[in-house]
Amino acid sequence: MEQPTIGQNLKRIRKASGMSQEALRDASGVSVSTIRDLEQRRRDSASLATLSALAAALHTSTGALLGDAAGAVDRREPDAEPVGLIGVRRALTPVRGLDGQPLDLDPAGPAPTVAGVTAAVRAANAVYHRNDFAATLAAVPGLLAQARALVDVVDADEQLAAHVLASRAYSLAGRLLIQLRQVDLAHVALDGALRYARDSGDRVAGTEAVAPMCWLLLRVGRFADAKTLALRTADQVEPRLSTATPAELAGWGQLLLKAAAAAVRDARRDEASEILDLAAAGALRLGNQRHPHADLIGNDFSPEGVHLMRVESAVIAGQPGRALTLAEEVTRFPQVTPSSRQRHRLDVAWSYVQTGQHSAATGVLLELRDTAAPWLRQQPYARDIVTELIDTRRRAASAEQAELMSLVGGVA
Repeated sequence: MEQPTIGQNLKRIRKASGMSQEALRDASGVSVSTIRDLEQRRRDSASLATLSALAAALHTSTGALLGDAAGAVDRREPDAEPVGLIGVRRALTPVRGLDGQPLDLDPAGPAPTVAGVTAAVRAANAVYHRNDFAATLAAVPGLLAQARALVDVVDADEQLAAHVLASRAYSLAGRLLIQLRQVDLAHVALDGALRYARDSGDRVAGTEAVAPMCWLLLRVGRFADAKTLALRTADQVEPRLSTATPAELAGWGQLLLKAAAAAVRDARRDEASEILDLAAAGALRLGNQRHPHADLIGNDFSPEGVHLMRVESAVIAGQPGRALTLAEEVTRFPQVTPSSRQRHRLDVAWSYVQTGQHSAATGVLLELRDTAAPWLRQQPYARDIVTELIDTRRRAASAEQAELMSLVGGVA
């Protein structure tokens, strides 16, 4: 059964509330043309700011307007992908005519501005980092359309900024799709991010685009490619530590973390350790300084980030005791994103299972269930941990463990 669109949900809720389109305009500040285009399916997405304004005016939630298509993909329900991803797929792979030009799939409206697209990228990243993947998925098509249009309309003075913003929008789409295990679409998105970054000529933007591509390569088991890409790019942008800006340090350091992750997974532990030592020097120089555009990208390089990678390396090397010892030494830094800390907690849970501390492992997983369920259900690593936890217990799975197994998509 076809899932209702945002516009269909909007029309149904608006009519149920007894509001005309004009009354909704007055209450929300959203133009009648936008409301009409959504309801008549001339556009299939809107910015989070627009949806929030409409939801507030209708005294409902943003989720009620989004409906269940994106949410179904977020929950990994059977047959959910074609519906939930159709807007993103259209945005990333437009239909082209004989002349090579894409059909005009972008919604009509006022010309975007650098300030407006910056705000939209910032808002979408904030929602992504709150683990609300359904809302992010619904916002991405409109965000990509704005970013592409911005590149086309700005004058020469703003071309660099427009290309960097487009790269960041496509990078966010790629990171989201990796989380949702849509690796082929993620590759398309990240190729777009790299293309816009190259066109900008901004080396820092280039590192921002390369890092998630390395993550994608790690996810699909291309460890040698991930390490080569990360190290080659890191060599190209290596800053002088004494004079480097926070953005330069963070971009370079993030690449080193990806290279170390690839090396340890490729059974090159000594090389991974050497790379982490180099990264630690950059992180020490960076200290508590944040990337100036941390709210627009996914870079969380810091001393804590390096230490979390040491924990991860110990786990991959089959040293759960060492991983738990290192985990006790973690010092929190403001740069580290929720998803990185959540990934670290899975390393802790795995180490607890491997050392026979089943109750402690269950406690960590329940904590993640309560604070980051949308993220947790997308992690194959979590499913492996819960499976191992249940298989190695002498007693039958508890009700909480069975619930965890259901959440992550396994069979208790």
